[in-house]
Amino acid sequence: MIDLSYRPHLDDLRPIAATNEALIPFDAEGVRTSSATSFGNRQGYRANHLGAFVVPLPDTSAIADDVLPVPGNADARLDYEHFSIVMSKSRRLALFTGVNIDGSASVSVSRGGDPWAFDGRIPEDAQAGDELYADNDFDRGHLVRREDPNWGPTATVANRDTFHFTNCAPQLSVFNQRIWLGLEDFILVNTRRVRERATVFTGPVFRETDPVYRGVAIPLAYWKVVAFVHDDGRPSASAYLIDHDVDLDAQSLLFGAFKTYQRSVLTIEGLTNLDFGELHQFDGFSNEEDATGQVVRRKITEAEDIRL
Repeated sequence: MIDLSYRPHLDDLRPIAATNEALIPFDAEGVRTSSATSFGNRQGYRANHLGAFVVPLPDTSAIADDVLPVPGNADARLDYEHFSIVMSKSRRLALFTGVNIDGSASVSVSRGGDPWAFDGRIPEDAQAGDELYADNDFDRGHLVRREDPNWGPTATVANRDTFHFTNCAPQLSVFNQRIWLGLEDFILVNTRRVRERATVFTGPVFRETDPVYRGVAIPLAYWKVVAFVHDDGRPSASAYLIDHDVDLDAQSLLFGAFKTYQRSVLTIEGLTNLDFGELHQFDGFSNEEDATGQVVRRKITEAEDIRL
């Protein structure tokens, strides 16, 4: 079982250096783009990563009109090493990401700079690039956490793959400084320590009221759904939401106070119109909602409140 009381620093893990082969050169206009043919051998998200607990990617049938097609892939998924992404046509950001984590083979890969690139399998104008992040306080926030897919002999490839704009969302540092980062650390460090596997889905909540900045509607909420198997063989799932207000103008980016809650998988389905199949059956909060008909949530104010 994952022990949330254990908190080693990620730097204590066995490191390997990023290789020059992982970098993508600039073109004549100073833009990096990975060629469509460079992803041919990628092991994308695997539904059977947790063994008998099969966890497919969320079903997008309810929002099919907003799913960006991917040439040659009927599922519209962009496969990277150990993770996959489905893009929103209207928002130019990911609808969701899905990553497989293997604690038994995880390694620490040095960041190697900040080499963000476009994915050449889809049009550049379908991806929010550097024009959104230049000369302001927005970070290029990883949706798939950079360290999560970095396991096995292809760890450096996975690390490089996380630096695509498809895996990027506009976030301020305050967004990641405490609870959200703490949740990601708990998932990654504990799966590494106890040699467990986990599957993590992450994405934004798209609302019609999201403020528009430089032509991109900025999500004000993000969610995460985690699936894993306890050491006694019991499947489990949990879900989380972070939400905040934002005031955007030409001169400043000021995020208001943010709230983080542990939520149910059913609640995330309602917010995103994604279908996680039977996953809610393994989530205690969803079971409570099924029984009472009420939305169940628990406020997270410090790292100790996080439960997997």
